[in-house]
Amino acid sequence: MQNLVSERILTMSSREIADLTEKHHRHVLRDIETMLVDLGDDPEGYAHFWTHPQNGQKYREFLLGRDHTICLLTGYSAVHRMRVIQRWQELEQQAISNEHAIPQTYPEALRLAAEFVEETQRLTLVTQEQQAEIKDLKNLFKDGMTPTQFCKMLNGVNTQQVNHWLADRNWLYNESKSGTRWRSTSYARDRYLTEHQSKISVHGGEDFIKYQPVLLQKGAERIYTLYRKGSLPMKVNWDGNYTHQKEISLAS
Repeated sequence: MQNLVSERILTMSSREIADLTEKHHRHVLRDIETMLVDLGDDPEGYAHFWTHPQNGQKYREFLLGRDHTICLLTGYSAVHRMRVIQRWQELEQQAISNEHAIPQTYPEALRLAAEFVEETQRLTLVTQEQQAEIKDLKNLFKDGMTPTQFCKMLNGVNTQQVNHWLADRNWLYNESKSGTRWRSTSYARDRYLTEHQSKISVHGGEDFIKYQPVLLQKGAERIYTLYRKGSLPMKVNWDGNYTHQKEISLAS
């Protein structure tokens, strides 16, 4: 359970929801993504990654507020709904207790003051990092870039896996049954991607239209954010540094 996030908003993870409702986590992830799309929300805005303490691998999860959690539970059994509601009540009571806790001793007051200073410094650092990311994106992104071209400028990314990774995130799909012809999904189109069309002439055959998914500014921002979070497929020999090229390259 994520008790408080950076803006002190109570959230519940999809992993805990799966545990309380006795469902497979992958099924809960599917239900949440369907719900958010139906509500007109961007699922990526609720997605986070947690690190498994035993194998060190990162796995995707969603963090939901109370309203979204209750909305999700509408189709679940009464017993499972009650478990989650009771857990929310516990969480809210804990948050209230923590919010109104008053230091009883001088050392406690000092610790509280130190925590306040640390949080202020952390938020300042976050703002500086966000400003740096915006500047980096302005230098990196150019209209007409494909996801693979953009990712080639990000150190360590396995660009051969980028389109498959985007397909797993419901940005792309393969419309060909015998080969590979990537198309933008309805979910990602006009949100993260657009498509360029070109007419291909085939000697002795019928002409056809080729569709090329290309990034929109928001799509580049989302990929760059996920890159900084360590979520993109990386090369085995990656040096561990999140750096990028200084100049735009459109070489395929």
